[in-house]
Amino acid sequence: MDLFKMSKLSLQNAILTYEQLETTPSKIDEISEDLEDNLRKLGCDLIQSAGILLRLPQVAMATAQVLFQRFFYVASLRKFSIRDIGMGSLFLASKVQESPCKIRDLINVYHYLIQRYRNLPVEPLEYFGSEVYEMKEALTVAEMQILKKLGFNVHVQLPYGLMVNYLKVLELTEHETIPQKAWGYLNDAHITNKCLCMLPTANHCMRSDLVSCTSSSS
Repeated sequence: MDLFKMSKLSLQNAILTYEQLETTPSKIDEISEDLEDNLRKLGCDLIQSAGILLRLPQVAMATAQVLFQRFFYVASLRKFSIRDIGMGSLFLASKVQESPCKIRDLINVYHYLIQRYRNLPVEPLEYFGSEVYEMKEALTVAEMQILKKLGFNVHVQLPYGLMVNYLKVLELTEHETIPQKAWGYLNDAHITNKCLCMLPTANHCMRSDLVSCTSSSS
């Protein structure tokens, strides 16, 4: 079953089917749609925050978010932790985008973010402590699971290049608000499953139309 699902996420067809959107592994495991959406959003928010703290390029964070979203359409949130898969996605994406981060730095950042999210005091991890070894092992296993579940298909097409080209063609690169709004809308799209429901060209066109409408009304 997993192999059949992975074949739908190939380079030729990276768009989810209606069946995949409606019947996710998490829903089959009796996780409500609202809880699944909230956990997906939290996982993507953690990836974005961790990437910013690690000073990774936006393309690495967006790639990680797409991998994270893809993973949970072939695996259940009941069986895999969003912390572990988030770390694995970001670590893998940083290598895919040729901006690799150190495992130690990634673990420290995720520990900091999780403690803040839980409103717990943030204390530095002991380098040779058991928690570091546990998180390192979890990250390694998560990376292997992502590669396995996705059939080693970690290629991600991002719409940022299209956005820049359109802005140049429309002579809007120096506009006061449109480039920033377009960039922000594209970033927000990767926190949802929109990046898996449409091609980058369609995703960019939809965001461009939204930017033009909001800019015109303001």
